[in-house]
Amino acid sequence: MWKGKKVSVIFPTYNEKGSIREAIEDFFSSGFVDEIVVVNNNAAPGTDEEVKKTKAKLVYEKKQGYGYAIWKGLEEATGDYLIISEPDGTFSGRDVIKLLAYSDDFDYVLGTRTTRELIWKGANMNFFLKWGNWAVGKLMEFLYNTTTLTDVGCTMRLIKRDVYQRIKKYFSVGTQHFGPELTLLVIKSGTRFIEIPVNYKPRVGRSSVTGSMKKAFVLGVKMIFLIIRYRFKRLDFNKK
Repeated sequence: MWKGKKVSVIFPTYNEKGSIREAIEDFFSSGFVDEIVVVNNNAAPGTDEEVKKTKAKLVYEKKQGYGYAIWKGLEEATGDYLIISEPDGTFSGRDVIKLLAYSDDFDYVLGTRTTRELIWKGANMNFFLKWGNWAVGKLMEFLYNTTTLTDVGCTMRLIKRDVYQRIKKYFSVGTQHFGPELTLLVIKSGTRFIEIPVNYKPRVGRSSVTGSMKKAFVLGVKMIFLIIRYRFKRLDFNKK
């Protein structure tokens, strides 16, 4: 709970069998999380068994893709504050309080993994990934004349339920670059938001995207095209 309101965390899972149980317990241990919704997105065998050892709610999404998993998690979550993260060991449950503290003034709080002091030894944040995320973030910041953005690819963020309800009808990206689309919809809707630094730790296991430089580059290009396309997209958030 945060000031009398329910806090939900959404964890999409595909290849996190070795870390998901610890991640769930870590986020619950923050003392503020009331509900964790784990979305099994065709996850590795044995993942369900690990989740069932915890208090988390397990749901399923047949469509493959990070975005589809988040859509499902947001739909199933019941909290007033909706926190999106990943159960791969890279994010810390203690950063939940940072997101919630800033939510007193902002309706969308986005994490950044590019603050040097919070990048743990062994974390997958090499020169290309750090400055690539920074550059694409700056492109978004420039084109939309918005608040400081330094990490367009960070998956840890908080969105308030009323904002989610306003923008969800425009969700269109079901794959890895859904995160930037969510931020773009927040910007286009006129929602107050801010980016804050969060801890970024070594991943348990290998990422299916950032573990490959080629895949990371392709993802970055997709993000750039998405940002440019949305600049000229007309959306009516008052239309039901």
